[in-house]
Amino acid sequence: MSNVETDPHETVCHGADGAAAGDHHVEVLEPRDVPLGGPRAMTVRRTLPQRRRSMIGAWCFADHYGPDDVSRTGGMDVPPHPHTGLQTVSWLFTGEVEHRDSLGTHALVRPGELNLMTGGHGIAHSEVSTPGTTTLHGVQLWVALPDSDRDAPRDFQHHAPTPVELEGATVSVFLGSLAGQVSPVRTATPLLGAEVVLQAGARLELAVDPSHEHGVLADTEGVELAGTLLPRAGLGHLPPGVGSLVLANRSGTTARALLLGGPPFEEEIVMWWNFVGRSHEDIERAREEWMAGSDRFGEVQGYAGAVQHLPAPALPAVRIRPRRNASRADRDS
Repeated sequence: MSNVETDPHETVCHGADGAAAGDHHVEVLEPRDVPLGGPRAMTVRRTLPQRRRSMIGAWCFADHYGPDDVSRTGGMDVPPHPHTGLQTVSWLFTGEVEHRDSLGTHALVRPGELNLMTGGHGIAHSEVSTPGTTTLHGVQLWVALPDSDRDAPRDFQHHAPTPVELEGATVSVFLGSLAGQVSPVRTATPLLGAEVVLQAGARLELAVDPSHEHGVLADTEGVELAGTLLPRAGLGHLPPGVGSLVLANRSGTTARALLLGGPPFEEEIVMWWNFVGRSHEDIERAREEWMAGSDRFGEVQGYAGAVQHLPAPALPAVRIRPRRNASRADRDS
């Protein structure tokens, strides 16, 4: 799913944000509602980026949406649009989305199956919910590419992980390694991505890489991370230095969360609309080339909508200014 906001903010994102490695306090990032435009469009709940914390590892964008009644909203129909400098990670809980991109990929996004698209130098894609979909429910995540890979060629990977049954829980590892499972999906930096489903009253302890920072995105009520109850669609963060995570379900029904992780991202990135770059000029150039129909992004074949190229919003009149990270200020004070 694209960031189809009509007035996106330019954001300078810093890696290695937040508390020092030895501090294991859970930081809770509250979700904020972001309407994606139009009277019938979905509203998503966004936890990354935020002013206080802009990244978790290389994870730089997290939208949670649904359950969305397609009969009321019309579902998802995003015309061809561009990406640079990132990988998109699509993960559904309910529904089905048809994906087409300028690499020539035609694929379906289904619950419990990962679609990872690389838009380094440039790629375009469209996303349309299928006619049989009545409810859409899932997450859209972005991963920033490091400078060495940010001009990588177009790529698309699909993986359907086998769920692993643990005591009181089911874990599906779609990126990285966890609970003895290893994903074959290639990434430019070490990453962890897994869905965790907890039975009512369950408590689960997972060994994790202590060099990573971690985030737990709660899909449902009742998810507790290291003794801290997370709001629905909220994201709990733990800094590096943690060798095991304790998840619990404090609700009377099944609870579900996504576990994300990676080593702190040491580079500063600039995000605007669907582009990730290193400077205002990077973003400006990408926008100009998209609007000019440059072959940098290629063509998406087979999209049946009336709009074949989603127009980019106007750039802000001011240059991007890095923001002082509140977590870093607290640490240094």
